[in-house]
This record gives sequence, C-alpha cells and structure tokens, in this order.
Amino acid sequence: MYHKASMLIVYLVIGFFAAVLSALPLGASNIAVINTTLRENAKQAFKIAITAGVAEVLLSYYALDCNLVITNFFNTNVWVQTTIIILLILIGSILFFKKQSEKQPKAFKLTRSKYATGFVLGILNPPVLIFWVIAFGVLNGSDFMLSVTSHFTILFLFFSGVYLGKLLTLYGYSKISTVIKQKIQNINLIINKVTGVLLVSIGVIQSIQLYFA
Repeated sequence: MYHKASMLIVYLVIGFFAAVLSALPLGASNIAVINTTLRENAKQAFKIAITAGVAEVLLSYYALDCNLVITNFFNTNVWVQTTIIILLILIGSILFFKKQSEKQPKAFKLTRSKYATGFVLGILNPPVLIFWVIAFGVLNGSDFMLSVTSHFTILFLFFSGVYLGKLLTLYGYSKISTVIKQKIQNINLIINKVTGVLLVSIGVIQSIQLYFA
C-alpha cells in the first residue's frame, strides 16, 4: 500500500519538474508575466500565470493523446514553425525600435484581459507542444508508462504537477521582476527594448534549432 502511494506521488513530482523544465526557457508567457509585473504589479501578473497553467495542462494532455500526429505535422509543415519565428522576430524588432510613449491608448487597456492573455499565450505555443511530445517519449521509454487510458488518479496527479510546475515557475519570474522593479528607477523606459531583444532571441534560437540542428 505504501509502495503504491509512493508511486502515485512520483507521477505528481514528474509532472511538476517536467512543467518547470518546459516553463523555464523564456517564452511568450514568461515575458508577459515579467512585463505585467514591471508595468503594473505582481497580482495582475499572477492572473496570467493562472490561465497559462491551464493552457500548459491542455497542451500536455493533447501531446499525450496525439504525440505521433503532432510530430508528423511539424515535420511535414515546417512553414508553421517558420511563420512563428518570423512573427517573433518582427514583433520583437517593432518593440525594440518603438519609442516610449507617455500614455497607452485606452483601447489597449480596455481589451487587455490578463486571464485571456495567459491562456492564449500559453496555448499558442508550438515549442512547448513539441517539448511535451519529446517528454512523453522519454517518459514512456522508462518504467513510468503514461497514456490517456492510464488510471484517473495517475492522470490527475500528473497533470496537477504540470499545473503547479507552470504556475510556480511563472510566479518565480514575477518575484524576480518585482526585485528588479524595486531596484531600478524608470524601469518602464527599458521594458520595450528588453522584451524586443528577448522575442528576437527566441526567434533566432528557434530558427537555429529548426534549420541547423
């Protein structure tokens, strides 16, 4: 009985650390959390983290259910990844060269839902989807077999770990951003440039992995 309970907890831990590995590299969700913490506050950034965690669970479940289909899709449709790379570099360049304005347009704020932002940025993330396909391949190559037909308790614990891993990693980014915000004056003046550099860097790294790896 004790051994069985320990094995169940292992799935929670595996889900947690897999999600941390997925969320650690700077991506759209991370940048949104950092940006929101610096521009507004940690409470607003946490709203993004909440729904980004939900999106991570959905992506990981989809990867578990359709890993072969996903792998074949990306292998045969390189244009999808290329489009994402171009958009990242384009948006990053625009942000980097954009001049700092005194006020943000009201329309921008009115259409800005932190919960929606977190979910959309989390769900529209092909690199994370690919990560989970690879992660499940590694996992199923070991003794920890996992599939959509696994016992409900196993799936529940695993995806609970995934959610907590994503949430806490983004929360960590927010806490670090809070420290930066307190120590650097006029931080808003450099947010666009930093964000732009990050997005362009992500785009370049993705292009290297796609075409030269």
